[in-house]
Amino acid sequence: MNLSRRLVLGAAAASPFAAGLGAFAQDETSVLADTTSGQLRGLKSDGINVFRGVRYGEDTALSRFAKPIPATRRTDISDAINYRASSPQRSNQPEISEDCLFLNVWTPGLNDGAKRPIMFYIHGGAYSNGSGSDELYDGTRLATKGDVVVITVNHRLNAFGYLYLDRLYPGAFSDSGNAGQWDLVLALNWVKQNAETFGGDPDRVMVFGQSGGGAKIATMMASPAAEGLFHSAATMSGQQVTACGPLNGTARATRFLETIGASATTPEDLRTIPMERLMEGLTARDPINEAHGLYFGPVLDYRMLSRHPFFPDAPGQSAQIPMILGNTADETKAFLWRDEAFALTWETLPDWLEIQLRCDIHPGHVVEKYREWFPELDPTEIMFKATTAGRSWRGQVEESDARARQGAPTWVYQFDLPAAERERGAPHTIDIEHAFDNLAQPGAMSGTGPTAARVADQLSTAFINLARNGNPNHAGIPQWDPHTLPDRETMVFDTRTRLENDPRQRERELFATVPFIQWGS
Repeated sequence: MNLSRRLVLGAAAASPFAAGLGAFAQDETSVLADTTSGQLRGLKSDGINVFRGVRYGEDTALSRFAKPIPATRRTDISDAINYRASSPQRSNQPEISEDCLFLNVWTPGLNDGAKRPIMFYIHGGAYSNGSGSDELYDGTRLATKGDVVVITVNHRLNAFGYLYLDRLYPGAFSDSGNAGQWDLVLALNWVKQNAETFGGDPDRVMVFGQSGGGAKIATMMASPAAEGLFHSAATMSGQQVTACGPLNGTARATRFLETIGASATTPEDLRTIPMERLMEGLTARDPINEAHGLYFGPVLDYRMLSRHPFFPDAPGQSAQIPMILGNTADETKAFLWRDEAFALTWETLPDWLEIQLRCDIHPGHVVEKYREWFPELDPTEIMFKATTAGRSWRGQVEESDARARQGAPTWVYQFDLPAAERERGAPHTIDIEHAFDNLAQPGAMSGTGPTAARVADQLSTAFINLARNGNPNHAGIPQWDPHTLPDRETMVFDTRTRLENDPRQRERELFATVPFIQWGS
């Protein structure tokens, strides 16, 4: 069955996600896939079958603060052409709803027995914002160049996914602190059940994610419910060494309920309070540290999590899973690029670091060491370097070293290639466009010049090879040796991609002098 171009573009114009159909502004073919959720109608363009807004779970308003309900099979054919709603959140999304358990699929083949690797991407935005519907995550190029199945996913976020209520309402909301993680487990189970329909291999699923997406992956590596659902992993600027403790989680839930005026409410009231009223609680300050907004993240609840993800060691259940861990050279230029940062002086810098480093280290000592190591840098540039090392890199160092001690197959990278606006350096999120080889997509910051194109090909091919073979090495990069101690082998993606041993040694050693407890724990 062929859909006319007029029909496709008409559907796009009526959708809040019309921009997501930019790659399909041509004659296309309607394609059908039969899944456990029912028959789906997607689109085929340039050899790739695309199914957007595929339901894997029922409306979470029916399971608020609880495990999700698996999608029941629909009897009618469901259109899977447009992206669907994201979890309720305060960031700008075309559509939000508690009915948000959808995923998106790009695949070169359907029911062809090809057993392609499956690359399952989990979006960033901490545990509070984002969706799998961003154009930067379009899977067309990965699916084409790697002959792989690419999947992105939406799940519950912030209070809807991680508000821990079990100690306030014993027995009523036992899985509330990790509802968003249970959504991901449900999505991966759906993938396993439907992999062959999309030409994929249920025994070769790679999870990869950036920022909060990487943290969700690190959490699943210690979650018994996720065991066996994925076979390789890559985290990009996203780690979860320690989870939120149940006492801090309860304090945060209490603050949240006070903010929405529901501190004395009943479990049934919480199940029926309008979504909009719950969202008002997302503005609360964190009771553990009032300098920050309310933290939401996985909770040590002894159901989804019976141990911290990477404390006191790497989880044994994922010791055999090949894993890539990466960070960017200038992470905090994405968060702290604002007027106050450029007004810093040597006198005001320590007070700024006291708030932004998120660890108990003497800020004056940090400034002294960085001025010694980088005498050419001004206070603002030293702030970016110190906060990147102390706040953004530290979790990855902890995880990669823990896996090295475990003997687990692990490869580490550092992304140094600067953005097209070179003063922005290599900020948080810049490696997403390279991992997807999506330099021309809206939101990409690297440009499409030959150096960026080379690095995008290098990183995306490494990810594809990890999914296919459990090893990221390929002919386009130097030999990428696994991360070991004390060498800490690290692939540096830059104008000249190269393998270095412990490239951030001085900064790593400085912050290793103080204990690491992840913010939110």
